[in-house]
Amino acid sequence: MNKEEAKEEIKKLRETLEYHSNLYYNEDAPQITDYEYDMMMRRLRELESLYPEFTDAASPTQHVGGKAKRQAGVLVKHNVPMLSLQDVFSKEEVDAFVHEMEEKLDHPEFVVEYKIDGLSMSLRYEKGHLVMAETRGDGIEYGEDVTANALEIPDVVRDFSDAPEYMEIRGEVYMKNAAFDAVNEKQELLGKKPFANPRNCAAGTLRQLDASVVRDRGLSLFIFNLQQVRGRDFETHTEAYEYMRSKGITVIDDYTVCHTAEEVWDAICAIGENRGNLSYDIDGAVVKVNRYADRELLGNTAKVPRWAVAYKYPPEEKETKILDIELSVGRTGRINPTAVFEPIRLCGTTVSRATLHNQDFIDELNIGIGDTVVVYKSGEIIPKIKGTVPEKRPAGTVTFQIPDRCPVCGSKTLREENTADIKCTSASCPAQLERNLIHFVGREAMDIKGFGTVYIEELVRAGYLHDVADIFLLKEHRDELVASGIIGKEKNTDKLLGIIEEAKERDADRLITGLGILNVGASAAKSLLLHFKNVEALANATVEEMTRVEDIGEVTARCIYEYFREEENVEVLRRLKNYGVNMEKEMPRLSSETFSQKTFVITGTLPSMGRSEAKALIEQNGGKVTGSVSKKTDYLLAGEAAGSKLDKAKELNIPILSEEDLLNMIKETDNAH
Repeated sequence: MNKEEAKEEIKKLRETLEYHSNLYYNEDAPQITDYEYDMMMRRLRELESLYPEFTDAASPTQHVGGKAKRQAGVLVKHNVPMLSLQDVFSKEEVDAFVHEMEEKLDHPEFVVEYKIDGLSMSLRYEKGHLVMAETRGDGIEYGEDVTANALEIPDVVRDFSDAPEYMEIRGEVYMKNAAFDAVNEKQELLGKKPFANPRNCAAGTLRQLDASVVRDRGLSLFIFNLQQVRGRDFETHTEAYEYMRSKGITVIDDYTVCHTAEEVWDAICAIGENRGNLSYDIDGAVVKVNRYADRELLGNTAKVPRWAVAYKYPPEEKETKILDIELSVGRTGRINPTAVFEPIRLCGTTVSRATLHNQDFIDELNIGIGDTVVVYKSGEIIPKIKGTVPEKRPAGTVTFQIPDRCPVCGSKTLREENTADIKCTSASCPAQLERNLIHFVGREAMDIKGFGTVYIEELVRAGYLHDVADIFLLKEHRDELVASGIIGKEKNTDKLLGIIEEAKERDADRLITGLGILNVGASAAKSLLLHFKNVEALANATVEEMTRVEDIGEVTARCIYEYFREEENVEVLRRLKNYGVNMEKEMPRLSSETFSQKTFVITGTLPSMGRSEAKALIEQNGGKVTGSVSKKTDYLLAGEAAGSKLDKAKELNIPILSEEDLLNMIKETDNAH
C-alpha cells in the first residue's frame, strides 16, 4: 500500500467510524455489530501508527465516542472525565499489557471483571447523600443530568451512613434479559416498535423525560469504578469495592485479583466460558491495575486510561444442519419463521434455534430445510444465522417459503406495505387476540376508558373474550364478573360496562380504526368513512373505488378488500351491528373554512394542547392532518423538541407554524366574518 492509498483508506475509515459511533452513542440505534466496529477501529489505529504524518486530533481514535444531549435533563460539567477503554482482541495483546505494567510498576496487582454492555453513568454523593447522576455525554467535558431517572433504578442507593465528605462512583446502567423481554412484549402489545437489544433499550430509557418510564422498564446498575473521593482513603480498587458493597451499593459480580499474565488470561477465559449463563449481556472482560497509587503514576491519554484494557471476545461460529423451520404468530399478527437445527455449543451454552426474521432474509441467504448453516452468537447471547454452506446442500433442497395462510387460524396472510413483514389478516386470530383487543379499546379507536391491559388479559383467560364483538356482550355476564372480581367490585364493574355501552355511539371511523386492518390507521379510517359514509358501503367497495380516496393506495385498498372478504371478519361485523354499535359516519360540522384543502403535519410538544386537540382544531376548520412531511404538506405545526419532521419541512421550504400562529390564523378568519 502506498501513501496515497493509506491516506484514502484512513479518510474512509474515519468517516465510517464517526457515522456508526453517532448511531451507537447518540441514537441508540447501531447498524453494525460491536465486533465489526472494533475491527474497523483496530485497522484505523494500525494505519495511523504506520503513517503518523496523517495523525489528526479529530480522529475517532483520539476522542471518546458520543456527545452530550439535552434529552433527559440539563448539561453538566464532569468533575472527572468518563473515559473509554483501550480494546484488545488477543492473548498476545493482553500479555503485552500485563508485561508493560510489570516493567513500569513494582509487583502490580490486576483485577479482571465483567464488561457490562450498557450505558455509563456516574453518581455523586455528598456525605452519603446522592446529589447528582450524570451520563457520559462527550466523556471529557459534559454529560447529561439524569438524577430523576436514576432514582427510579432500584440499584441506585440514595443515602448511606459513615460516608466520606464526597464520593463519585461510575457504573453501567443495563437491562437484564428478562426485563428486556418484558419491555419488548409490552411494545408489541401496544403496537410499537420493539427495541433491538437490551443496551439500546437501557440507553433510550435512561434519557427519557418521563421518570415513570424508567421505573416501569426495570433498569439495573453495576458500579465498576471509584472516580473520586474526599474524606476517606482507599489503597486499592478491590478495597473500594468492599466498602461500597458494605453500604448496599451494587458492584460488579465475580471479579478476580491476579498477579501474573497467566492468571489474568485464565480469569478472562473463565468469564468467557460463563458469559452464556449470565442473566444479562456482557461484551468483554476488563483488566485493571488494582492499586490507586499505580493508576495515578500511569495516568491517562486523551481518550483512555493507561492502567486498564478491555478484552473483546471474538464471535464464536459453528456449522450445523437445519432440521425444520417452525412458524409462529406474534401478538401483532406477524409470521415469525424460526430455524430448528442440530444442537451446538456456543459461548458456553447449547443452542438449537435461531430466528429467520422474514421471507427476505430467507431468500437472501437461500435457506431451506436440510441446509448446513453457520451460526454465531450476537452480543454473546442471541444465536443468529450468518449464512449457508452451499456445497453441503442435499439434492432436492429448495428455499423455504412462508405460506399464504396463517399457521394458527388458517386466515389469509398479507405482506405489510413497505416492510418485510407477512401478517395474519384475522383480528380474531388467537395468537394476536389480546393485542387486537387492546388496540380496539384504545384512545384512537373506540376509546373505552378504564379498559386496561390487565382486564383484557384476565377476560381472555377466563373465556369471556374471543373477538372484539364479545366486548359488547360482557353486560350479559355482569353478575359473574362482579362475583369473580376480574374487573373489580360492583361499582367498578358497572362503571366499565356503562362506558362500553356509551362506546357504541362512537363515530364509525373509530370502529374501522379499532378493527386493526393492515395499513389502516385513524387518519385513513376517517378519510374512508368521509367518502363512503358507512361501514357497509366501505365493506362492499372495490379496490378501484377505495383508491379514489385521497392517500389510499392500492396496497392499502387491497388489505381492506381482503379483510372484508374473510368470513370470520364479516361475522364479527354482523354481530357488532346487531349489538347496536354505530356503523355510520357523522359528517363534520366545520367551524370555518380557514384551512380548506390544506394539509398539516404536527410534530413536537405544543405549549397548551395535545396533538389530538390540535388535530381536531385543524379538522374543525377544514384542514387535514397527515403523519409524514412531503411535497403535498402545506404547513408543519411544530412544538418543542421537534425532530426530523422539522428538518424535512425546512428542506422542502414548507411553512412552519407555532401553536400561536395557528390560533392567530383561525382568529383572523373569525374576525373577518
